[in-house]
Amino acid sequence: QVRLVESGGGPVQAGGSLRLSCAASGGTFSRYAMGWFRQAPGKEREFVASIHWRGRSTLYADSVKGRFTISSDNAKNTVYLQMNSLKPEDTAVYYCAAAPWGTTSVNSHEYDYWGQGTQVTVSS
Repeated sequence: QVRLVESGGGPVQAGGSLRLSCAASGGTFSRYAMGWFRQAPGKEREFVASIHWRGRSTLYADSVKGRFTISSDNAKNTVYLQMNSLKPEDTAVYYCAAAPWGTTSVNSHEYDYWGQGTQVTVSS
């Protein structure tokens, strides 16, 4: 049973930084693509970033390019999202997702497993 547990969210002022972590267990993650999505109140869930665990190829939403960095630590089965220069519009619940045998993708339906989410609140 694949389990994803996010951590690292919280309140931060605009311009600040946070690092989210996603601890994964129960799968052969070297063959997975991992993604971060977010959902703000009243809005649909949107893609943020994705990484393939083996090849380390990455994909980013235009809205976060240059500010966010996705990375993985294979030894710890953990995926990170380093978020810099945060803006109030980055406020959302951030979800980690896993796509077995997948490639980096912006499509949420291609991810089979999801974490419970972690709240990020950016104040101006």
